[in-house]
Amino acid sequence: MNHIQTPIIPITQQFAKRKDVTHDIHKEALCVYVALGFFLGEDAFYKDERVLQSGRQYTLDAQKQVVSEQSYFKWYHTPRSISFKSALDEYTDLFEDIVKKQSLYQPVILPLSGGLDSRTQAVALDYLKVDVTSYSYSFKGGYKEHALGKAIADTCGFKFDAFEIPEGYLWKNMEELAQINHCYSDFTHPRQMAILNELKQMQGAFSLGHWGDVLFDSGIKTTEEDLSVVDIVYKKIVKPGGLVLASMLWEQWGLHGGFEAYLKARLQELLDDINIENKSAKVRVFKSMYWAPRWTSVNLSVFQEAHPVNLPYYDDQMCRFICELPEAYLANRQLQIEYIKQRHPEVAKITWQAQKPYNLYNFHKNKSPWNLPCRVTHKLKRSLSELMGRKCIQRNWELQFLGKTNDETLKHYVFDEAFLEFVGGDTVQHIYNKFNGAEAVKYAHPLSMLLTLSVWRQGEM
Repeated sequence: MNHIQTPIIPITQQFAKRKDVTHDIHKEALCVYVALGFFLGEDAFYKDERVLQSGRQYTLDAQKQVVSEQSYFKWYHTPRSISFKSALDEYTDLFEDIVKKQSLYQPVILPLSGGLDSRTQAVALDYLKVDVTSYSYSFKGGYKEHALGKAIADTCGFKFDAFEIPEGYLWKNMEELAQINHCYSDFTHPRQMAILNELKQMQGAFSLGHWGDVLFDSGIKTTEEDLSVVDIVYKKIVKPGGLVLASMLWEQWGLHGGFEAYLKARLQELLDDINIENKSAKVRVFKSMYWAPRWTSVNLSVFQEAHPVNLPYYDDQMCRFICELPEAYLANRQLQIEYIKQRHPEVAKITWQAQKPYNLYNFHKNKSPWNLPCRVTHKLKRSLSELMGRKCIQRNWELQFLGKTNDETLKHYVFDEAFLEFVGGDTVQHIYNKFNGAEAVKYAHPLSMLLTLSVWRQGEM
């Protein structure tokens, strides 16, 4: 017998086999996959496979079938009556204790961005005097994100490397990526694949800030307060173009009922199992139970290919801490912002990319009329670049799908004859045409999912 206890937020997927179920492709699950970009719950590519869920203890037999399972942790929402200062002090102690524990006796590799999560790590690692090698990357022809990463690294005294992600980087790494993530995530998001060899040359373990932005923010917007929780979740996780592709595949494969009704029923079932009344907390928990393990964690596999990974915000203690904080303190990233300002004011003065050109002291001015001069300047720069024929790259897929060479390689995969028989030639042609029309942003996701499924099918045949 094999005994397994899964973390509250698992870093890796673990699989079991279903008893007396045939090894057929789980087409309903595939439709959900292309609509969301990740599988839901226990779903996998095949019906006889199941993914072990978070916060549970399993016993598996020699055939990897589940003999017994029980939950040892269920998310809850029991906010304590504490002051914001007390919450900040507790967050500071807990976060730094986790970072210290995870970085003990080894150098740390820290990816830096212009956001808050990696910045909190930089502040903690600097305070704890850990040996840090940091790096950042920017898209070729895109916003120079590495400039903010370098500013943070310089302020903290970290070693720093800047990388540029080139056009079409994916094609030469396609087969390797498929072996790493087993096609459980689309291929255009893990841009670290472009520098995997360079990452392997670094020394230490990764400290990654994933999921801090979910745990330390409100789960809903003020405009969503009157919506049902299932409608809020549906709105947050369904990709509009993915919905089109999923509905087309559902019809192509002759599945029972309608896709949207099936998906909403699945979501309602999963939400009903979360015994939390507060909408914001319930949405945050849903994301942590299903989005984090099935999308975010899948993409961590690329980092794991180079070095071990540690994630302070995935820590079980951090998850329990979140369950007992008032929603008012979690909203708008307040604790992270105040932590950085309190522990390292100079780092807080560096531009916050999401609020550029503002920083953690003045980002509240990023609204009319204070930000009008910045908006005008940005628009003029963008217009000038467009007049000079320079397009600013903002998204991963723009490096992969735009341009003649990219297009030819992409068509080699998605218009493969065997793949067209599986998903339907009209389906592929429709998504491809829509992407190359006026709706590239909407249809980049389903096109990326078609690419991923094509590579998966080639590996299975």
